[in-house]
Formats: sequence, C-alpha cells, structure tokens
Amino acid sequence: MTGYNLEAIEAAPLKDDVDIVIPTIRSLDFLEQWRPFLQHYHLIIVQDGDPSIKIRVPDGYDYELYNRNDINKILGPRASCISYKDGGCRCFGFMVSKKKYIYTIDDDCFVAKDPSGKEINVIAQHIKNLETPSTPHYFNTLYDPFRDGTDFVRGYPFSLREGVQTAISHGLWLNIPDYDAPTQLVKPRERNARYVDAVMTIPKGVLYPMCGMNLAFNRELIGPAMYFGLMGEGQPISRYDDMWAGWAAKVVCDHLGFGVKTGLPYLWHSKASNPFVNLKKEHKGLHWQEDMVPFFQNLRLSKESDTAAKCYMEISKMTKENLTKVDPYFENLADAMVTWLEAWEELNPPVKNEACDDKPVKKDNGKDVKAK
Repeated sequence: MTGYNLEAIEAAPLKDDVDIVIPTIRSLDFLEQWRPFLQHYHLIIVQDGDPSIKIRVPDGYDYELYNRNDINKILGPRASCISYKDGGCRCFGFMVSKKKYIYTIDDDCFVAKDPSGKEINVIAQHIKNLETPSTPHYFNTLYDPFRDGTDFVRGYPFSLREGVQTAISHGLWLNIPDYDAPTQLVKPRERNARYVDAVMTIPKGVLYPMCGMNLAFNRELIGPAMYFGLMGEGQPISRYDDMWAGWAAKVVCDHLGFGVKTGLPYLWHSKASNPFVNLKKEHKGLHWQEDMVPFFQNLRLSKESDTAAKCYMEISKMTKENLTKVDPYFENLADAMVTWLEAWEELNPPVKNEACDDKPVKKDNGKDVKAK
C-alpha cells in the first residue's frame, strides 16, 4: 500500500488551498512564533468584542480582518447567527473563505515540539490527515494504516481497505489541557506532557468532544455543518460552541460517508482560562450536555439529505422538535442554524458569480486592496 509522501507534502503544502481562521480579542503577536509555518498562508482574522479596538497583525502576513461592524454589514439581519464574545465567532471566517481547507487556531496556542525536540508543523500534519482516507467502518489496531511504517492488520476486510474521504482533522495540545471548569478547579496544576505519536479514525456512530483550538476540515465536504452555534453574550451558554459543531458535524460525516481523524498534530496551549469565569459560562451546558449527547447519538438523517447543508437543515428541525423541551434556548439555536445556512448559501452560491463591488476589502501583507 502507499503511505504518506511526506517530502512532497512539505515541499508543496497546498498554500493556495488553505485558509487560517483565527478568532481574537487582542493583537496577534503570537504569530511571530508561527511565522515559519503560517506566513505563506492566507489568514482570516475574526475580531471579537469591541470593534473600535485596534488589532495589530505582525508584518509580512497576508490577511483579512473582520470585526463586528464588518459582520453586520456583510450579513445584515443574518449577522444574528454569529456569536458575540465567544470563540464561535470564528465560523464567520469559515463562511467567507473560498478555500478547500480550513485550519483554525486560538491566539493562546504556540508551536510545540515532538519528543526529539523538532518543532511540529501542524499544517503539514493536518494536510496529511485530510488528504489520506479515514477508516470509520472497522478499527485498525495499528491506528492510521495510511501512515508510513504501518498498514492494515491481519483480519481487516479487504473490501474496506480503500477507506473514505477525510472531512475533519482534530489535533491535540500539550501543556494546558482542554478541561471544563469543574475539572479545572480540582486539577488546577495539571499539565499534559504526554505526546502520543498516533492518528486514528473515530469510528462511525461514535461522538467525540471536538476542540476548536487546533482543528482542520475540508470546507467543500462539511463546511455548512461546521456552525459553532449561537453562544456568548446574550445567550445562556458559552464554551460549548465547538462541542455543538463537533457533534453535529460527526453525525453529518457518518451519514454522508466521510471520516474524522484525531491525534497528531500537537500544539502548545499556553494559557488556562479562569475556571470561575468558565463555570458561569458553562454551567447550563454541563447539565444540557446530558440531553444533547443522547440527542446526537440517536439522531438519524433521511436519505434525501445528501449534502452537508441538507443534513444540517434537517438537524435544525430535529433540534427544535427534541431539545426545546430541555430549554427554550434551543428554539433560538435551531432558528440560528437556519439563518446560518441562509447566510452560507448567500455567500457561497452553487454557481460561482463574478466579483461584485460590495465585497469586503482584503488586506495583502497589511495593505488594503480591492477584493478579487
């Protein structure tokens, strides 16, 4: 069988096919450390919070910067579906991108090193994960069989060895773990120093807690289902934006026959958020997840839902029918899911249109240029 062609991928890291989406409330000085790996990619920066605050981006980066005023101008009334004062604002970047792949990272994450001391190229690893098949229908005990030095083990059906397209690559983190507030409070000094050199496919029918701080996905396959929900200011819940997107997108991947990988690459998570603040944001979600997870576990989509957008529309209807009894918030969330899809289709019509005068201004190495 054929393994990864690591040299080819690192020599041509698909820089024209990848957008880096970063949600932030501060200047992006952390990008200085990422320069060797990210400088050649296009950045979409979504500024959360006060739009009057000036965000500084290090010189030499090609980027677009959107604040809340831009979101309101571009989406109009549909801007209500984009979370405010919550990491879920990043999904606006998913919507305006036109690239095949999205990599999203938080602004408190830095380059990690593997056990040999080599700095980890997260983009190269995510691309390897996305460009090679997943195996969700039968678990391979040597994990990813498409990695150099491994293969399918004895007893693996030959009819399943072709695998399926990979839609999501979920990376991990060293140092500060991605814990909920109660776990943070009882383990305030715990750090993750365990580097596991493995990538695996999450089996079909199995959910997982998706973290948005080190995440890549195939926008063409799963983009409309990568909605991080309606959370943050004005909503009764926060910090469950990536959880919601992960549960929904995994159900969609299972239904459409796509795969989800988790494991490598690692990055270095440098800053733990305040557990007392997090508890205020999470406390309803800690209760609601006991209903949300079974909802997604038992959710079955119709055969008519043959695209990510159609699947997500069906999930929105089921959300309103089944979760509103948990709390009226879910009716608002279901409506926001529909609004999200409407906004997605408006900015991403099936037929590619010519550029128009009202497109947002892009920044090329920090200089304003007209959108192409």
